Amino acid sequence: MFRLPVKAVPLALCALSLAAQEPTVFRANVNLVHVIATVRNKAGELVGQLTKDDFTIADNGIPQEIAVFNRQTDQPVSVALLVDVSGSTAKDLKFEIDSASRFLHVLLAEGNPEDRVALYSFDDSVRMVHSYTHNFAALDGALKKVAGSAGTSLWDAIYLTAHDLEPRQGRKVMVIVSDGGETTSHYDSHQALRAAQLADTVIYPVIIMPITNNAGRNVGGENALKFMADGTGGRTFLPSLGKQLDKAFDDIVTELRTEYFLGFYPRNVPLPRDPFHQLTVTVKRPELQVSARNGYYGEAESNAGNADARTSVSPDSGSIRKKKQRQEN
Repeated sequence: MFRLPVKAVPLALCALSLAAQEPTVFRANVNLVHVIATVRNKAGELVGQLTKDDFTIADNGIPQEIAVFNRQTDQPVSVALLVDVSGSTAKDLKFEIDSASRFLHVLLAEGNPEDRVALYSFDDSVRMVHSYTHNFAALDGALKKVAGSAGTSLWDAIYLTAHDLEPRQGRKVMVIVSDGGETTSHYDSHQALRAAQLADTVIYPVIIMPITNNAGRNVGGENALKFMADGTGGRTFLPSLGKQLDKAFDDIVTELRTEYFLGFYPRNVPLPRDPFHQLTVTVKRPELQVSARNGYYGEAESNAGNADARTSVSPDSGSIRKKKQRQEN
């Protein structure tokens, strides 16, 4: 057994000696905060022609100046595709793999040549089946060999994959194909969401719906995944197999091609007790709706002038062991 790599958490770019001499209640964090946003009209159609002046951002209620803005950004994207291969998904796995293969083909054929995809599978363990690559054939071959067994470590899969994504540059996305079941994770859903937010990762759960009535479904898992998607600026899909599943993947590709990239340097934000800063992203046209992450981890009273707040939640690398199979090009 091997341990899935947990990356070291970078420290904030601040000088400890200077910070000790600054007892002010306000700080100007020099780190650029990235926000990926999608905008839809009342009909649910994506809107891709807005300008920087159409957006507003507030950090803990304090309006911020948008320093970086890209419309329909072609910034490279790293996509982690997580496939649930637990026993509860066995009968549908072939259909899910076929749709996922078509998704990867479209994503890599039409996007930035710097786009990269990694493939993970999870049952009671989490495996990196293929590392980040632009090679569709390599990913497709690995995808068609995935298999699993009993148990579902869904939260562990999100948590550990987020730590792989965190040091990567550009946009970061996690696409999770699952029935929403969770049985064997060491980490809980809150820890998984926190890891994803620290990695600036947008989560797209694709929850396969073989059972349509609530009595037979893992509604708790579905709700938790939807909460994660909403908190990171993603969207939840609840397709059945076949055309609906294909459309869900197509919609994800379309969203990735119609995203706005916004960035700001936090200014005049009072240090909160909680390192989680609430973000509010809006547009000035009331008929439009924005999807963007609802916060980020930054400075707090308890660690003012100290290392970045993320050091207080660095992963417990000794508490969990996960299988890993890596293929390199």
